[in-house]
Amino acid sequence: MEKIEYAAMDVSYILDSLNEQQRNAVASPAQSLLVLAGAGSGKTRVLVHRIAWLLQAEHVSPFSVLAVTFTNKAAREMRGRIEELMEQSFGGMWVGTFHGLAHRLLRSHWQEAGLPEDFHILDADDQLRLIKRINRTLQIDEERWPAKQCQWYINSQKDEGLRADNIEHFDDDYTRTMLDIYKAYEEACDRGGMIDFGEILLRAHELWLKNPQILQHYQQRFQYVLVDEFQDTNTIQYAWLRVLAGAGNQLMVVGDDDQSIYGWRGARIENIQQFGSDFPDSDIVRLEQNYRSTSNILNAANKLIAHNQGRLGKNLWTDGAEGELISLYEAFNEQDEARFIVDRLQDWLNGGNRRSDAAILYRSNAQSRELEEALLRVGMPYRIYGGHRFYERLEIKNALSYLRLLVNRHDDTAVERIINVPTRGIGGKTIDTIRQVAREHNCSLWQACVEAVNQTLLSSRASNAVLAFLQLIDEMSKACEPLELHEKAAYIVKHSGLVQHHEKEGGEKARARIENLEELITATSSFDDPGMDEEEIDVSASTFLAAFLDQASLDAGDTQAEESEDAVQLMTLHSAKGLEFQLVFLTGLEEGLFPHKMSMDNLAGLEEERRLCYVGITRAKNKLYMSYAESRRMHGDVNLCRPSRFIKEVPNELVEEVRLKTTINRSHMPSRGGVALGHKSAHGAEVPETQISLGQRVAHGKFGEGVVLNYEGQGSNARVQVNFDAVGSKWLVMSYAKLEVLG
Repeated sequence: MEKIEYAAMDVSYILDSLNEQQRNAVASPAQSLLVLAGAGSGKTRVLVHRIAWLLQAEHVSPFSVLAVTFTNKAAREMRGRIEELMEQSFGGMWVGTFHGLAHRLLRSHWQEAGLPEDFHILDADDQLRLIKRINRTLQIDEERWPAKQCQWYINSQKDEGLRADNIEHFDDDYTRTMLDIYKAYEEACDRGGMIDFGEILLRAHELWLKNPQILQHYQQRFQYVLVDEFQDTNTIQYAWLRVLAGAGNQLMVVGDDDQSIYGWRGARIENIQQFGSDFPDSDIVRLEQNYRSTSNILNAANKLIAHNQGRLGKNLWTDGAEGELISLYEAFNEQDEARFIVDRLQDWLNGGNRRSDAAILYRSNAQSRELEEALLRVGMPYRIYGGHRFYERLEIKNALSYLRLLVNRHDDTAVERIINVPTRGIGGKTIDTIRQVAREHNCSLWQACVEAVNQTLLSSRASNAVLAFLQLIDEMSKACEPLELHEKAAYIVKHSGLVQHHEKEGGEKARARIENLEELITATSSFDDPGMDEEEIDVSASTFLAAFLDQASLDAGDTQAEESEDAVQLMTLHSAKGLEFQLVFLTGLEEGLFPHKMSMDNLAGLEEERRLCYVGITRAKNKLYMSYAESRRMHGDVNLCRPSRFIKEVPNELVEEVRLKTTINRSHMPSRGGVALGHKSAHGAEVPETQISLGQRVAHGKFGEGVVLNYEGQGSNARVQVNFDAVGSKWLVMSYAKLEVLG
């Protein structure tokens, strides 16, 4: 795009602080404009200054401007920055989210939209309850067609702009059933004057299509439309924008195809890719100068994302420092990975840095458990950004409640939590009766269930449901008696029905819950009660289970850092988008974990995973660590891991491999393709003041032979982690263990 000359000196203050690319975007005369804004390139700044330019240089009325964002926070920030730049308030300007602006339209034109004046919005919980009532009316089998699955289907169709009448079932049983529910749901909403979140945009889109005079009014009013995070728009959002923009309005969209990471929730990367075709007279401006990261970090991100096809193309650069190389750590396992990260964090904090300037990023929520435990061990405050700590997550609490009942049937909290999870026909009225029996007999809820069944205090149906629950717990308890701790957990997760229960939610949330349940099995398999020494390891299985449950409660009781407290940030890569940190750890870079195994069977899924890695890399301002494990315990089993392809896609010269007590520049390594260098490169690091080295084979009087994987402390007080051939991983205190070094 040609450089634009600026004649209006009285508005130069709007452009003075911008670089050339930003100025071209802010003052562009183009009818339609795509601003391809790379990570850290100042896109919000460009949007704010573009609006100021329209108002000040082109004398546009603030009433003619519509700015669309994805969050209320972003909308408030944009409005505040406009008013700060212009030094005046603009109350008449429409700045808001898609849903907020569409809702405003429906409130103004409720009659034309076919709504009652006092229509109200259903939140997700209200919507789910309504669908459950409809399913009962239609006599839909809840086990076969769970309400959450129906909810997901309805919302996804609305995101695609489809009513039930627009969809053909083609004699497919699933589609036919979903359409029956969808139609009944639409009728119920119409009768009750209710709309859900998906309906807000769909109804607003239909409002314009069915009422040309209303559309014409808003097209004449909003002649300047600006959109943030355009790569995250779904089908109905883009359709809404295209209708509003029409043929004559100025449309400026700002986004980054390389940061499109929400395909799993309906975002269509095709919207930004085909913008030039949909608006053939549009221009494109690339914001490539990055104000966040060092040159090495940006070069790594550029080389990685270049492996994706069909990109609109840009190359991030900075006139800042080259910076440190990216550090790559090959861990023995997930525990060693967590220990390494905490050690590096402590070194960094000793340099006078703040905890909140450091972030640990992971692909799957389940990865947080090992990291949380490592941080808790050293007493380092941390905060899970946008989520719950591992032992506070709903699915984990459910599974732990089943395990608690194996130890103690009279745990009322556990009974209350899972008596109807998964759904087994024990409703609120039945539970109220059981509580009343417990009060009258001064007994536990478990005993009250027994009494209520024996004394026929419940209806026949409710009594059978409660009896089935009691029998399930007793049967699982008996089956679990001879099992090891991790086998108990695996049995409970499988036979309680929790996996199937959470699978019904559908989408990414269901997958995350199931991965967390699998991680719970891993937690039990590696559990070693710190209150027992090796001589006491033969305690009963039930006592060991109780010790694990106590430790889980203690970990959950160690609450997250307060909002005002300086704390290390832990988050998924999806949660990290839009954030930046001085120090970033990008963890679990292994095939099947990142890229995720569910995304590796098609090109679109794999490319979205690569974009997610690109987002992770570009969160780092000064220092980036990447790590992977040679082996990782999953579902209770130790799996050998292959390094992620994303590691190999970062050039050698930008990376240094970090070893215990050593740093090796990867460009000097003999094999570029074989990033996994095996144990040979890590062997030899000694446990301080002992005769033991990591990677060494040792023998124990009870557990047999194994390999030393990790250690804490030094001398006789050191604890070493040994992966025994027969019994798996154990932490042992050197003064008790009496390990014999082999070979």
